[in-house]
Amino acid sequence: MDAKQLDKRRIGIYLLFAFGISWATGLVIALTGGLTNSPRLFSGSALTLAFLLLATFYMWGPALAHVATRLVTREGWQELYLVPNLQRGWPYWLIGWFLPGILTILGAALYFALFSSSYDPTMAAFRQQVQALTGADLPVPPMGYAASQAIQAMLIAPILNALATFGEEFGWRAYLQPKLMPLGGRKAVLLVGLVWGVWHWPVIAMGYNYGFDYPGFPWLGMLMMVWFTVVLAVIFGWLVLRGGSVWPSVIAHGALNGIAALGGLFLAGKPNMLLGPTPVGLVASLPFALVALWILLSRRALRPFEEEASGALVDGAAATPNLQ
Repeated sequence: MDAKQLDKRRIGIYLLFAFGISWATGLVIALTGGLTNSPRLFSGSALTLAFLLLATFYMWGPALAHVATRLVTREGWQELYLVPNLQRGWPYWLIGWFLPGILTILGAALYFALFSSSYDPTMAAFRQQVQALTGADLPVPPMGYAASQAIQAMLIAPILNALATFGEEFGWRAYLQPKLMPLGGRKAVLLVGLVWGVWHWPVIAMGYNYGFDYPGFPWLGMLMMVWFTVVLAVIFGWLVLRGGSVWPSVIAHGALNGIAALGGLFLAGKPNMLLGPTPVGLVASLPFALVALWILLSRRALRPFEEEASGALVDGAAATPNLQ
């Protein structure tokens, strides 16, 4: 399909809303103490203003922008990608549910294999944190605790985190990605990943994911985040296109958020978080990157089922699928 058929007006309005809502929220967070010194909402409570704003207006900025753009431009409410399409898409729900956990564990294992001095099987640093908070040690041996956390994250986290991750996925994958599909599946998912990474920059500058103590702060952290979101956008975009709805990516995003910190349980010393062991680090992200590379190299992976069946695809370009 000709790239001239891009709806540039709605794409521009959507991006203004998405960045405007989220970055304005980020400014409020920065002006009220950032992520590390944010005021507590209630005396004796761990809930901070930054956490509340991050979990609501910042993370939900893309979804609110989706709704606002449709209202402002009178686009209507077709092609929302909300119908689950389980009959056809259930394999991609399963992939979204379990693949992030598997890739996260593989990435952490790769990181500790390369940086063995950072690996502590006794989880001493984490246990000290637990003792400082609760006054007691872990109720089970370290490996048993880590295994239980991994199992719970892979089974329960995709559902528990779905409300939070829907805010991003309903924006990036259910609105921006379809609008970019006239460029072809590969370009669409890569551009979404680039936009998604830049959207994170204010919170990365406030220490999110990578902290403050790394070479090139905050610029290397910002670039690393773009790398990871581009990789994720390929995988999540594939899940949406092949699953026929936004829900596989909502599930996958929730699964990733639930297990991402697993490798941190075994950390010793002060490692460079730009490398790992969480999947936002370069080394720990490599299993995700290999899956993304396979998707990008595949002829059919980024073709929506509807268009593949109708023969509407030519030379890797695709029209926006008519999904209700």
